[in-house]
Amino acid sequence: MENYFNELADCLMRLLRGSEALLMTLQGEESDFVRFNKSLVRQAGSVRQYYCGLNLIDGARQVEATTTLTCDKDADRPALAALLGELRGQIPHVQDDPYLLYSTKVQNTRQIGACTLPPREQTLDAILAAGKGRDLVGIHAAGAICAGFANSLGQRNWFSTHSFNFDWSFYHATDKAVKCSYAGFAWDQAAFARKVELAGEQLEILAREPKTIPPGKYRVYLAPGALEDVVGMLNWGGFGCKAHRTRSTSLLKMIAEGATMSPAVTIRENTAEGIFQNFQSSGYVAPPSVTMIENGRYKDTLICPRSAKEYGLEVNDASGGEGAASLDMAGGDIAEKDVLAKLDTGVYVNTVWYLNYSDRPGARITGMTRFATFWVEGGRIVAPLNVMRFDETMYRMLGENLVGLTTEREFIPSPSTYGGRSTASARVPGALIKDFSFTL
Repeated sequence: MENYFNELADCLMRLLRGSEALLMTLQGEESDFVRFNKSLVRQAGSVRQYYCGLNLIDGARQVEATTTLTCDKDADRPALAALLGELRGQIPHVQDDPYLLYSTKVQNTRQIGACTLPPREQTLDAILAAGKGRDLVGIHAAGAICAGFANSLGQRNWFSTHSFNFDWSFYHATDKAVKCSYAGFAWDQAAFARKVELAGEQLEILAREPKTIPPGKYRVYLAPGALEDVVGMLNWGGFGCKAHRTRSTSLLKMIAEGATMSPAVTIRENTAEGIFQNFQSSGYVAPPSVTMIENGRYKDTLICPRSAKEYGLEVNDASGGEGAASLDMAGGDIAEKDVLAKLDTGVYVNTVWYLNYSDRPGARITGMTRFATFWVEGGRIVAPLNVMRFDETMYRMLGENLVGLTTEREFIPSPSTYGGRSTASARVPGALIKDFSFTL
């Protein structure tokens, strides 16, 4: 597909006139999807789709459009040429864009991920065996994802990866289930078996009489899946340059009042070790990493081209949206095997949901526990807990009340398939927190 994209790009570039510049992008996938319910395959299918975007620029004006590709050059070449003609007809009618910025430095990159995925039948056999005697619900997605960029200056960038993501639950009854995920680039049956074993143990505990605890402050362990959702809230306008400059960021207290988190907290955009491409639709190539919070202190923001133009800064955001696409949170010194002992008595939270800001400038969020949340006594899980609502600030959770982070971190690719399989991901530890506030 890389050669085909470059051939299309070369054809279009030859059609440009005068001072026109063209930016061209491609997003595509060839994926298999399998849905499970009651430990049976309920739906299976494949998707092969490629989208090509054109951004025509003339001076300070720009127009853009996206179309699908058939991968037949006799159909795609005239269709793209016609689309370019339509954009050329529109550009005299748009106003100058004061924040238009695209890279004029040619930086060619090529990142090809090897395919180490097993045959689909092998994966399905492992999943169906794991669900035997249980109600397994979930979706498995696997295959190739690619992205490309080309411009009229001669720049060419290509990215491809082959990955899988199995997002699943063992369902017990009503709102009681154990939610899990297993993702990566090569299926490790031993690693999957460990996840299944742990989920099975928690499923047995869910069958016990649920416990209700009164509102108050408790010692809490947020498993990586829960902490990823909590920290992920900062991607909602927390790390972006525009949000910082307009004082709408949820980290306002860090930049305006010098507020800090625990020295154990370091959060970065780790493009080099993520699975998101390191280039964006304006042609800029991102640095290997950008550290937003270092040792509990604010350090930097993610800067897209429009913000860079507006504020006179350098672009450093590969996603182009001023949100981390390869979120990376440093681990700590608590061994995963010691989590229950160090929690001692309190709440073990696997998953949270319905998160929202209750006070954005104060980085206060509210949310609910979900699925397998347990009451722990003396370092042992003794009962499932009924759903609770919490209300906490990042500065308390990840600051004064943070007891520690686990040494082990979990790699959590996004399970999103809206419009196409996502290559966003997070790598996060678990977090042990004291005096965590449950309000309902």
